[in-house]
Amino acid sequence: MSPDALPPDPFAGDPHDPALSLDGPEGGEQDGLTEAERDEVVADLADLAVYQALLEARGVRGIVVDCGDCGEQHFHEWSLLRASLQQLLDEGQMRPHEPAFDPDPTSYVTWEYCRGYADAVLSDS
Repeated sequence: MSPDALPPDPFAGDPHDPALSLDGPEGGEQDGLTEAERDEVVADLADLAVYQALLEARGVRGIVVDCGDCGEQHFHEWSLLRASLQQLLDEGQMRPHEPAFDPDPTSYVTWEYCRGYADAVLSDS
């Protein structure tokens, strides 16, 4: 079959193309995190654990993030966000994942909301 007869590659030119990992280390290897970036991810993981402990019992399912790339909101359940941050820490990048299916936006809060809520609750202690 001629390559022209095949459908176009949907990941052509995408630096996050999942097939890049099949090329071996020289194909798509990126620089690891700097020490400062690693420290930020470790701090984010610690904060995430606190936020989940405080908010999950109140019905909050996770965090909503405004995506700068596509302009849409992305809804991350606690475990998905933790796995993504851990992957960033371990591999230096987050791989694409499936978006939440039909999320209820009222069940998700922003990172800033979590920080403010945690600050308020923990200052009352």
